[in-house]
Amino acid sequence: MLTVSFSRAGVEVGGTFTDLVYVENGRIAVAKAPSTPQSPDQGAFNALIKGGVDIAGLGELAHGSTVATNAILERKGARVALIVTKGFRDLLLLQRHQRRRIYDLHYEKPEPVVRRRDTIEVEERLGPNGEIVTALNETDARKSILSVLGEREFDAVAICLLNSFVNPLHEESLVRIIEEMFPGMPTAPSHKVAQEFREYERASTTTLSAYVQPVVSRYLKRFEATLTEQAFDGAFSVMQSNGGRMPAAAMAENAISALFSGPAAGVVGAVRQAARSGHKNFITLDVGGTSTDVCLAPDGQPSLASVTEIGGLPVKTPVIDMATVGAGGGSLVWIDDGGMLRVGPESAGADPGPACYGRGGMAPTITDAHVVRGTMQAEAFLAGDMHLDVEKARRSFESLANQFGKSILEIADAAIQLAESNIARAIQRISTERGRDPRDYSLVAFGGAGPMHAVRVAEEIGLSSVIIPPFAGVLSALGLLVADYARYDALTDRQPLNSAAPEIVRKHFTALNDSIKSHFADHKIQQPDTFSYLLDMRYRGQAFEAPVSISESDLPNLSHEDLENLFRKAHEQLYSFAKPKGEAIEIVAYRAGGSLAPPAFPETSLNFDEAVETEIELFERGKTHKALLVSRAALKEKVIHGPILIDDGFATVFIPVGWSTRLDPSGNILIQKEV
Repeated sequence: MLTVSFSRAGVEVGGTFTDLVYVENGRIAVAKAPSTPQSPDQGAFNALIKGGVDIAGLGELAHGSTVATNAILERKGARVALIVTKGFRDLLLLQRHQRRRIYDLHYEKPEPVVRRRDTIEVEERLGPNGEIVTALNETDARKSILSVLGEREFDAVAICLLNSFVNPLHEESLVRIIEEMFPGMPTAPSHKVAQEFREYERASTTTLSAYVQPVVSRYLKRFEATLTEQAFDGAFSVMQSNGGRMPAAAMAENAISALFSGPAAGVVGAVRQAARSGHKNFITLDVGGTSTDVCLAPDGQPSLASVTEIGGLPVKTPVIDMATVGAGGGSLVWIDDGGMLRVGPESAGADPGPACYGRGGMAPTITDAHVVRGTMQAEAFLAGDMHLDVEKARRSFESLANQFGKSILEIADAAIQLAESNIARAIQRISTERGRDPRDYSLVAFGGAGPMHAVRVAEEIGLSSVIIPPFAGVLSALGLLVADYARYDALTDRQPLNSAAPEIVRKHFTALNDSIKSHFADHKIQQPDTFSYLLDMRYRGQAFEAPVSISESDLPNLSHEDLENLFRKAHEQLYSFAKPKGEAIEIVAYRAGGSLAPPAFPETSLNFDEAVETEIELFERGKTHKALLVSRAALKEKVIHGPILIDDGFATVFIPVGWSTRLDPSGNILIQKEV
């Protein structure tokens, strides 16, 4: 068994529960505590206390939370002013000329986080190659800035000038001016947030970064103050959306990178643990309390996207490529205006939670549906730490059952099937619709509710193999501890693909490497031990690009022909065609990532209690089944056939008829479809 030299803890704040994984001298402990939405850090410390963690003796604490996400979705971020090139005041309002819902007569574009009246125009202009067309008029700029910042109170200033991704000179001058006029005012210049082209996306990302930066900074300062009070002097890191961690201090520079830290941590933990099973390609399935996240990981590497969205607003920052649907354990079951049964996206959340929690919730949820069906046993929930009220779960479905003329069992069963269909469609979006056959993958399920839905979801999309990692209910917290320290940088430089292109590619990647190494050094981290490279390429005249991965070993000898072949292969996979060789191709953007692996995580060591098998009755797919409720220990060294429920401590695994399961040497529950 591998051991670590000091104790480490990962704490992940979710929408319903806050999870903890604690490692000390090779021993692994887990805990789960209810989240506290009004003060997420309190939930984190509650989990540390519940897990018996000695904070003063802790060598490292890795953290993931939804603070940045909630600030944007709930519009509770900072008061932000935006500085733009003269003539671009309406950039955030114009957005892109597209309708998300073409049949909605009342459709409105997403509202930006900066008001038009708080947008400042300055006289300056840079050309597409960074040349100065109109020099920055500093005198007028000071007057314009004072007219807005001097009259109203702001928490941060975003700066996004035309073509500043090529030449940051004018943005740097504005940062200096603001520091002189308003000392201590946080600024977010676009060349430091998103050094890429496409003006609207860059402006949106920059303003969102400024919007969450003070919120995240205050949260982390409060968190660090509590740690200091408890004599913590170890390393404190925060998970990023790209699947890597950085010291908490780095989040003050670019808080937007922590937007989806919790879901990203889950993906990392899932693929690293599932890889021990000997499988290669994975689709991760994370079903939590409020939503479901799915991700494709070919060859064990989660796919990265260069742009994502939140609340309809684009965010141009590296993020693990996930699809999300509102089908979590707390998702509400309801009837729409057309009389159809629906699930989510509204959720009961942590407070009051599902009806069966007994905290005042009355509306039916997916968790209540499982309790009604028997696919979640009240006495097995959270290892018996939390009582579930079966009668309240049944009463929550009475109204729906009466409206549809069905029994309570039937309507609960229908709600779960509907949720599983929604999840299956999300998986199709990241696989089939992107040229990947999901049948070549194994489904890795985790989260509090993921293992209950995994097999039926796999069936719907044609998969025959499902993996349930140990600690599935708290896997996002485990992912925090196995995630690398990572930094991603990008730049835009439009270049034709010709004989000179390989040397230009190497030059840009060398510059990006140097920037990444400098960032690591600034935050007192060892230098990266691995680099990854990606090019955004397209046929000349195309509006959007195809990502082309370049391996670290191939980069030194990369040729013009190699680049063309790699692009054509990527284009064909993405769009199902590639033009004949010799067609004009261009490189648009260059992306590099540097990572440093954390201390070795111990091989999973499970202390089995006595094997327990109990006969139960459950209702599923319109039928009542006699089944077994077994402990994880009952799987040791034997194969068990469905229908069964496995009590895995903080998650319940449901295996229906036609599937069998066994435990592998690494502690993964392997589920196979029977032929």
